[in-house]
Parts: sequence; structure tokens; C-alpha cells
Amino acid sequence: MKNDEKFNKLINEKSPYLLQHAKNPVNWFPWGEEAFNKAKQEDKPIFLSIGYSTCHWCHVMAHESFEDDEVAEILNRDYISIKVDKEERPDIDAVYMTVCQALTGSGGWPLTIIMTPDQKPFFAGTYYPKKQRYNMPGIIEILTELSKHWKNNRQKLEESASKIVNALNNESNYADHSYKHGFDSNKVRGIFHTGKANFAQNFDEVYGGFGHSPKFPTPHNLMFLLRYYRYEKDEKSLYMALKTLKQMYLGGIFDHVGYGFSRYSTDDQWLVPHFEKMIYDNALLAIANLEAYELSKIELYRQVTERILSYVMREMVSPEGGFYSAQDADSEGVEGKYYVFTPQEIIRVLGEIEGNQFNEYFDIREKPNFEEGNIPNLIRNPAYHNDDISINHTMEKNCEKLYQYRLDRTYLHKDDKILTSWNALMLIAFAKAYGVLGNEEYLKTAEKCQLLIEQKLTNRENNRLYIRYREGDAAGQGTLEDYAFYIWALATLYEVTFNTKYLDKAVKYCNMMIDFFWDQQAGGFFLTAKDAENLIYRPKEIYDGAIPSGNSVAAYVLVKLKKMTGITEIKEICDRQLSFIKHRIEGYPSGYSFSMMALMMDSYKESFLCENGVCS
Repeated sequence: MKNDEKFNKLINEKSPYLLQHAKNPVNWFPWGEEAFNKAKQEDKPIFLSIGYSTCHWCHVMAHESFEDDEVAEILNRDYISIKVDKEERPDIDAVYMTVCQALTGSGGWPLTIIMTPDQKPFFAGTYYPKKQRYNMPGIIEILTELSKHWKNNRQKLEESASKIVNALNNESNYADHSYKHGFDSNKVRGIFHTGKANFAQNFDEVYGGFGHSPKFPTPHNLMFLLRYYRYEKDEKSLYMALKTLKQMYLGGIFDHVGYGFSRYSTDDQWLVPHFEKMIYDNALLAIANLEAYELSKIELYRQVTERILSYVMREMVSPEGGFYSAQDADSEGVEGKYYVFTPQEIIRVLGEIEGNQFNEYFDIREKPNFEEGNIPNLIRNPAYHNDDISINHTMEKNCEKLYQYRLDRTYLHKDDKILTSWNALMLIAFAKAYGVLGNEEYLKTAEKCQLLIEQKLTNRENNRLYIRYREGDAAGQGTLEDYAFYIWALATLYEVTFNTKYLDKAVKYCNMMIDFFWDQQAGGFFLTAKDAENLIYRPKEIYDGAIPSGNSVAAYVLVKLKKMTGITEIKEICDRQLSFIKHRIEGYPSGYSFSMMALMMDSYKESFLCENGVCS
């Protein structure tokens, strides 16, 4: 580090995302009282930017604007600027993403919020270029215009902000009295039928998946369809799930050289991904492929599961046994550069004969399929047109050579923080894989992660969970997702080992989840604990997005523990939670696939503890 380097207030943070911005000319503050007090003292609005370290468009906006002196001058003069890592503060992200979606109809990252010193937002958006481009306003124009309004039309901005906050709180405090009337669990099956029909209506018969580009894996949708097949004997739901999993593997969204899945596909074919790899996607996709293998006995799905877990064990496990969060889409400032090849490059590494065979097998041609290179894929490979297929082991050896070559070719940033909720998901994947495939290494990996959560991500004084661990430091008061996902992980470890210590821990954390997050008046679980920092409103998330919501997983684990233990208090909260989610998802059930899985486990008497616990 050079002695003359200048840093802003982010330099002492642990978040890789915040540290990426520590040398910006923008005078960034982390979220906290220092920033809010300064905004009040100087009578300035707050510019809030939320993102994460492996986000491509976050990098773009950083390079265009936050590293730019002209933008920094405006921000430093007229605003107090705050940076937030959405993965370390999911509560802040949830609050202001809700605002953005309500005001603009969409969301994403980087999330851009402008708000009063008391945290009330009056402007929301996502990525903006430095200056106006096409029909998109530039951040300079936005900052300049809103600064004028702050000085000249303050009252209107504050009134607008107050209306937004009031609307959020009115929705959050809506009381649900439906539980008093109960519901017939047999009628709930109609929700499942509607959900399956929604998926069928949007299914891509050619490439799998649902709707058009961009296509997201959303593995819990496929997990629901696999269960629907199991209980309703519906062949279409099985076909949709297997077809989608197969096409995702064949496409470029799967890294055929180094394994693991990227975040999502920018096209209908699953060919061109948004290249960052998230640990939660790979955890859920490992579970979905494992369940597909258990139901179909098709070797491909077992092998894909093993490849995902191989990637994780090779690249994403810390020495202490935790799972890192993500790998970047960009290397050397170029999206996807790490992952693409030219035909000549392959031949140089493998030799002419094997190189040409590899190029033919993985569709690597003179005409690039992405930017100036080729993303290896199997979409048009005739060997994969049959249903009962397996991976070519000759090509597998060549992939290993290219993997070693790729490691030395360019650097790939890794977000090495360890998150409780995402670690719990990957723990579940390894535990379930042990239950089905019998590989002892999978169980050792799962149990080592559980021990890390217990020792490093748990407050020794009160047994409360933290959100994040990095470089010896644990921080962040655990949210509903941390508790619900960890309970799921503990219950899964019990299912595959029958070691009662895991069941006892699951019950303990379930009671804590109820105590700190349950809404006694309206039903459902809040995202934040009752003693957490007060934000402008207390979110209660139900929709299943990239990962299942905390409320859906809470319902799922409550059903599990109700059936495992028969504890009266758990049964009562479970029944109330199922009623709570049932009345909220019936209008559009396919948006709540994991909630349907919870209701399904409760409704179908034969649903509990399928073979090896995988489909429970």
C-alpha cells in the first residue's frame, strides 16, 4: 500500500464490496449514525448506493461514475454518500428494493436511492450512466436536478417521502384474521394445480425454462414440479423439470471447464450467461439435480450434482470449512473474459487432434458466440439428444487441462465472505448428496460447515446468529433467512445421520425464530428480529425470488419439525404460518414455489421423508 494513497470511510470495513470502493474519490460512508448525523448537521440529502462485489453492472457504474472526479465533486458537495453491501445488510436492501419496485415497477443492482437524512426515500432507480444515454438519464443530471429541488422544493420532497414510508407501513401492518377460520388442506391442492398450470403455460418446449430471456435457474420452481410429479403422477411436470435441468447443463450457463453454474442466461438457449457464480444458485441447483436423479435414475443428473459439488469443494471452501459467497463475472475489467476461448487457443493447449475434437464437441468455432471468444457448450451436440445420457469422460480429461491453463491466464475476483444463510443452503446440498449418493466426503463437508456456523457465526453469549464472517470477524444481527435456512440445514443433517443433536439444535433455533421474528398479531415472520435496528419499516417477505423467501422456508421447516417432534407449540405456529402463506399465494402460486412445497409437505400424507429424506 502506498503512503500517499487516499481512502474514504470504507477502508476499515470487512465487506469486499465496500472495500472495492474505498479508493473512490466519492467520500463514502458505511451505513451508520456518523453518516446520518452528518447529513442532518449539513442539511444534505443522502445518496444511498446498494450492490455486491460480483455484480457486473455495479462494476460498470463504479467505473463510469464513482471513480469519476466530476461525479464525485457533485456527490461530495451536495450529498452525504452511503455504500451498502446487500449481502451483509439484506434488511436495508429489502426495504429500499421494495421502494424501487413500487416507484419504478422494477428493481436490480446497483440500487440507487436518494433520501432525507431520516432515511425516507424520494427517488429510486438502479444503474445510471454518467451522462444521459439514449432514453436513460445520467447520474449527473439526476444529482444536479434533485439537489436543486432539495434547496428550492424541500417540502414537496419530504411530503413525497413521507407518503412512501406510510404506504409501506400500512401494507406491513395489515392484520390477517383468516387463521380464525382455518382452511381445508385438501382444497389447498387446487393451489398446486394452478401453480403447475402457470409453469406449463410459460414453459419453453425447445430449451426448457419458463418465459423468455433473461432466464434464471430458480431451482425451487423445479423442485416444486418434481414433487408435483411425485404426488400427482403428472408426467408433464416431470418433463418440464428434467428438460430445464438438462438444457441448463448443456448451455454456457454451466461452466464445462471448471464446473458450477453462472447466475443467469441472457438468451433463451441458456448459452450466454451473466458470468458471476453465486454459492446459493449452485446449492439449490445441486439439490434440484439430485432430486431429479432420485426420481428419474438418469445418470446425467447425478453427474451434474457431483460436478457442482466438485467445483465448490475445489474453489469455494474456506480453510475453516465455510463456503465463499461468489465469483465475479469480470476479469481484467472484461465480462466473461475468464471463461471464453478461441479455437486456436484450444489447439495450442490440447494439441491439434484433441484440440479439434474438443472444439467440435463443445461448439467452439471461428465465429465467436460471445464477444471475441467462444463459450463452451453442448446445445447442438448430438450425443446429448437422448434422455438417458451421461458425461463424456474423455472430454472431461481435456477440460481438466484447460482448467489448469485458465487458472494462469487471468485473475478472477472471489467474494470470500461467509454468509450464514447461503452456507446453510450449501450445507443442505452436501448433506442430501451424502444421503442419496453415500459419499462420506459430502457428509464431512456438511458437518464441517455446521461446526463453523456454530463456532464462528454464533454469538457465544446468547446463541444468536450473525449474518457474515470474514477474516476472523463476525458481524450483522441474523435475519429470518439465517435462522430458517440454518434450521433446514440442521433438520437435513438429522435426516441423513439420525444424530439427535442436530434435531435438538433445530428445535432450539426454531424456538428462537418464533421468539424474535413471529408476528403475533398479523401472522407470518418479519425479516428482522424484534430487537434489530429500526428502519423506515419492518419487511415481511413472502415472494420466492432467486432464493426461497424466509417465510416460505420458515413454513417448510415448521412442517418438518411438527412431524418430527410433535411439539404442541411448533404445531400451533406451523398451522398459523401455513394459513398465512396460503391466503397470500393463491392469486399467483407459481411465484411462491417454496411456499407451495411447504403446503404440499403438510397436505399430502405420504409426502414426509421420501427416500433418504431428499424430497421431504
